[in-house]
Amino acid sequence: MTDHVPAVPVWATRLLAARTTRGWSQRELAQQLVKASAKPLPEPANLIRRIRGHETGEHRPDAFYTKLYCTAFGVTEDQLFGTVIKPVPALALPSLAPDPDLYERITRAIKNPPRVDLETVQWLEHCLAEHRRVEDTIGSRPLLPLVHAQLSTVADLARGARGPLADRAVAVLAQYAQFVAWMCQDSRNHPAALAWYDRSHAWAVEAGDACLASTTLNMRAHQAWSLGDPHRCVRLAEASRWQDGRTTHGVRGMAAQMAGRGHAQMGEANHARTRLAEAEELIRTAAEHPDDEPPWMYFYGEGWFLMQRGMAELELGDGRRATDYIERGLSTLPEPYRRDRAWFGACLARAHIMQGDAEAATSIALNVAPDAAAVNAYAVAELRRAAHELAEAGAPGGQAIRDSLLAT
Repeated sequence: MTDHVPAVPVWATRLLAARTTRGWSQRELAQQLVKASAKPLPEPANLIRRIRGHETGEHRPDAFYTKLYCTAFGVTEDQLFGTVIKPVPALALPSLAPDPDLYERITRAIKNPPRVDLETVQWLEHCLAEHRRVEDTIGSRPLLPLVHAQLSTVADLARGARGPLADRAVAVLAQYAQFVAWMCQDSRNHPAALAWYDRSHAWAVEAGDACLASTTLNMRAHQAWSLGDPHRCVRLAEASRWQDGRTTHGVRGMAAQMAGRGHAQMGEANHARTRLAEAEELIRTAAEHPDDEPPWMYFYGEGWFLMQRGMAELELGDGRRATDYIERGLSTLPEPYRRDRAWFGACLARAHIMQGDAEAATSIALNVAPDAAAVNAYAVAELRRAAHELAEAGAPGGQAIRDSLLAT
């Protein structure tokens, strides 16, 4: 299978992870390098360009920059650039670090696959949950090469599982593939996303995980919607519901919601609102029993659904309803969810434009532009669309939005 994700050297993956897990931008890392250096460094723009080249693996740092990075991050050269590759996920978050005994079990599991145990699989599940939450804040671009590189380790572990543990291990592998698919889609690499969604669905079926198999079809429906193919969006959402009776209320709600959004994109208001009302009831029921929902549904609550409903109303041309739903949903969205705040903020700006409120639209767009530019390419496109619509209407905010995106 061709996944179109370029190979990245391990040292580059570590370097990228060292920066992103500290919450630093490339500009902030450049400032740290300047502080750590005993001699002058290039101008900020050139230094950031050099950092970008190192993080993508385009060229390896020389001895001077190797030492500089290690000083800035407070790590040893072997930890950052050494040739010994630890067979554990590389994202350096304290909550992800296995205890020494678990680390030994993981090491033995790779050397001797039949020794994979429940604790190892549980730790991989926990690790993936942490990755998901980090991605909500920093976006897909920094994490994609890291999680993609980890997938081979998870595959090795899954192949070594036996008996009842095998289904659970393969399900974890399917979840990793689904996460990689989502990040490819979020990075606008749609061929890779489709390949990984298909692989995730196959592994989910192999593991007998109906919720995951259904969710993967829902995510493919979302991809179809984002590509402007509403008929396929509806077909995939309805195919997801073939698993009804074996899936949770939340997963069924996601399928109904995606079908509703597909109908909205086709301009079929009655069908859209009927499906969305059905989804609302399912999601409300799911909220009463959150522990019954699979871990990847952590974000899918009533507030998030309100914003999805607002997007459907935006498709149907009802700016008043879209504004109401999106504003109510955004009020429930945690601050760390930078990617989603950028996207739904951009949608809210367009909802205000639809109502003729250029001032509110401009204010909202300027507020979310920095996060959009940093973590959400789709939000950038939506803000550019808003800027164009404002300019077409003769409102001054359009140029201000464009300038804000360029300056970020």
